[in-house]
Amino acid sequence: MENNNFKDKVVLISGGLGDIGQAIALEFGKQGAKIGISDIIDPKSAIRRLATIHNLGITHRYHQVNVSDGDAVDAWVGDVADEWGCVDIAIVNAATVTLKSLNEISHAEWEKEIQVNLNGSFFMANAACKSFVQDGVSGNVVFMGSWAAHAIHPNLPAYTVSKAAIRMLCRTMALTYAENGIRVNEIAPGYVNAGLSKDVWKKDPSMASDARESIPLGELIEVDEVAKQVSWICLPNNRHITGSTMLMDGGLSLVGPK
Repeated sequence: MENNNFKDKVVLISGGLGDIGQAIALEFGKQGAKIGISDIIDPKSAIRRLATIHNLGITHRYHQVNVSDGDAVDAWVGDVADEWGCVDIAIVNAATVTLKSLNEISHAEWEKEIQVNLNGSFFMANAACKSFVQDGVSGNVVFMGSWAAHAIHPNLPAYTVSKAAIRMLCRTMALTYAENGIRVNEIAPGYVNAGLSKDVWKKDPSMASDARESIPLGELIEVDEVAKQVSWICLPNNRHITGSTMLMDGGLSLVGPK
């Protein structure tokens, strides 16, 4: 273990089998937390993806959950709280993306993306906050946002709209639950070397170079860097930070997408 900042704390992570989700699980796990992971992948297939967490001896449980189903999310949060006594931290990470312009995206694609990214985020965060209140926990919610919440990306319309809405959801929820000692914040990365972007850049390194050159600080973000910022904002010495967006985009917001 690196340290025990989160020893025996219970951390929920949606979309926990993706690159960023796994990095966050490892970061909290190395600091002593118990990790409740959800994703849409069946449990048998999830075992392989959880191998690193398992091999490090990190206490974890996996649940197959579609976050667009509010009842399923409520059940997941409740099951984890019942098993481990309470929930302390919720990392709202599950998301999907459609690479199409507004005049190409279908009704079904738009609806799915809003349902998963926005509604799913609300379902998880609100279920966690209700759990915090019920158990008297001064918990933390961290939304995985994006710099795309305020920068127009013509080929990611539903994604950008959903991330912009999540930013206001974050602020609304922070105010609503502040009286309970609950903090709600957003981490908003720029170009992360993960997921779909990673696959594209691996196949075409020139696109990775172009992306890197568009960033004022000149570097892509690695998943472990995102994970460290997520864990950092949950530390008790950040007790005055709530309703905030932490941009970590290397200055992309200063110049906009190219």
